[in-house]
Amino acid sequence: MALRNGGVEITQEQQYTTTQDHPSRTFRALVEKADRKFSRVRDLPSFGPDPNPARYLNKVFKAYMRVWKYQRQNRAKLVGSGLQRWEIGEIASRIGQLYFGQYMRSSEARFLLESYVFYEAILNRGYFEGGKEHGGVSVRFKELRFYARFLLVALILNRRNVIDLLVDRFKALVDDSRATFRETNFKEWKQVVQEIVRFVNVDKPLPNARPLRYCAMFDTHPDSLPYVARFHAKKVLKLKDAVLTSYHRNEVKFAEVTLDTYRMLQCLEWESSGSFYQKNQNEPIGNGVHKDFSGTSGLIDINLAADLTDPTLPPNPRKAVLYRPTATHVVAVIATMCEELPPDSIILIYVSSSLGTPSSTSTSAESSGGSRRFSKSKVLLSAVHDQTLSPGDNNKKGYLSSFYDNSLCLSPRGNGGSNNLYPGDLLPFTRRPLFLVIDSDNSHAFKVIHGSERGEPSALLLSPSRPSFRSPPSVDAVEYGSQFTLFLTSPLLAFCQLVGLSASDRDTDIYDEAENIIANTFAKWEVMLCSSTKVDLVWAQVLPDPFLRRIILRFIFCRAVLSLFHPPNTRDSYMPDCLPQLPGFVSPDTEAVESCIHRLADHLKVSDCFYNT
Repeated sequence: MALRNGGVEITQEQQYTTTQDHPSRTFRALVEKADRKFSRVRDLPSFGPDPNPARYLNKVFKAYMRVWKYQRQNRAKLVGSGLQRWEIGEIASRIGQLYFGQYMRSSEARFLLESYVFYEAILNRGYFEGGKEHGGVSVRFKELRFYARFLLVALILNRRNVIDLLVDRFKALVDDSRATFRETNFKEWKQVVQEIVRFVNVDKPLPNARPLRYCAMFDTHPDSLPYVARFHAKKVLKLKDAVLTSYHRNEVKFAEVTLDTYRMLQCLEWESSGSFYQKNQNEPIGNGVHKDFSGTSGLIDINLAADLTDPTLPPNPRKAVLYRPTATHVVAVIATMCEELPPDSIILIYVSSSLGTPSSTSTSAESSGGSRRFSKSKVLLSAVHDQTLSPGDNNKKGYLSSFYDNSLCLSPRGNGGSNNLYPGDLLPFTRRPLFLVIDSDNSHAFKVIHGSERGEPSALLLSPSRPSFRSPPSVDAVEYGSQFTLFLTSPLLAFCQLVGLSASDRDTDIYDEAENIIANTFAKWEVMLCSSTKVDLVWAQVLPDPFLRRIILRFIFCRAVLSLFHPPNTRDSYMPDCLPQLPGFVSPDTEAVESCIHRLADHLKVSDCFYNT
């Protein structure tokens, strides 16, 4: 096949020879092509109804891998023709960004590890060092974006030693930017630094803390394992998808991940049993060890993450982490999940938020188009329901209003139905199995879902109306993350926060033994649940799932701790609730439950904080 160029025919062989004679020109063309493809997928939703998003992503991955391979093969020629190290760093950063985006879409750990591999190589090889002399402020912005993205990946992977290094580097870089480029405003980057510093200061685990992810070493209890293996309900459901969203005024967050969703995200993933968390592939430059990568600075092992991924683990549940969404966005994501949900699977919906604005009255409905549409829809839904009621059900005609009287606020964009999630918004999706975790001072409003499901009974875990503390914190409790969420993701840390213990108050060995007490307690409760015939089917059908079983056990623990923490006459607003009810033998006032809480309190020398029933 021949191509024409200015009227002269050029064969493919001649074109190949021409491009080989100009490696810099070929490289630039490959980069531009990859960048064009990248711009098309950069803002692709992490979760949506696109029938084949992988098609676009695969094209971008191939384009950048072609660029990466070409610069490795022609490194010397490209450097000789003016290729800068920061340009290689930018390509590697884009690839890391693509891998992280794919992790957020699929929840596959290998993509998160691949992203980390590329970002770590950029840091260790100093690709962006000296970039300000060659590229000015534009290169500095690229370097700042690299640090912010690497910090997010390191946070989700819980690489604490790397996080501390990155935070120090990031702060120094922003300070240097403000001093060097005085004519440029770096106020937003200063705010990003404040966000990450606040996040790291608040999210402080206990010494030798166990991972938030499900770890077979700690979360699979040998004593109860045979009972779990033999347990068979009439129907068994597996956690397939999860929707996670959180919004509180002045909440702790970094980028588009809040502290609450950060904890829940990890709680719904497997902890690798491989060597990734114990082994550093390269020594960071910041520890005094300098390595010369000048000869191989384009060589990053793109298959390294495959060696760090534990092949024995099942896939993680797919998660949609929504940052300050509209109610319609939440509903659209849940609808997509329900449509794609395989048989014998269940969706977890987690919402951490505060009380939304009251539903619009007829007067206020006339003041805005959105409110008018909401009010009209509510009337129509009520009319449809009234038609389905029998003549003897007239006393129930007003029941629909209970689904729209209270709501949760999802974002700071203002008042109105578009920013509030109502119990009625979730009702259509109860045709499929749902596991609802509502963490809010208004969680009780979602009780109306129980008994009104459209096909499948839902499991509901509802937070207390207010948090509990031995000594009320000097700042808003929200700044430490939600207490109920903390109990579900890190029960010992939540217990210590409740009674006012910090990491320095007890020796490491004492906290290790406290973890063992909790683990033995959970094993005991697992045996009780899995050997009983009195467990409601809603709970029985999810007990075989390790993630949901662990959340249920931690809920029992949370409820028992808070019940014994308060005197009986003031407990109501401080107690979480579940619907349908769990069996009575795991109630807080039973000996099997109460004795375990007192054993933990005695061990930590805080028994004076708890009552006896």
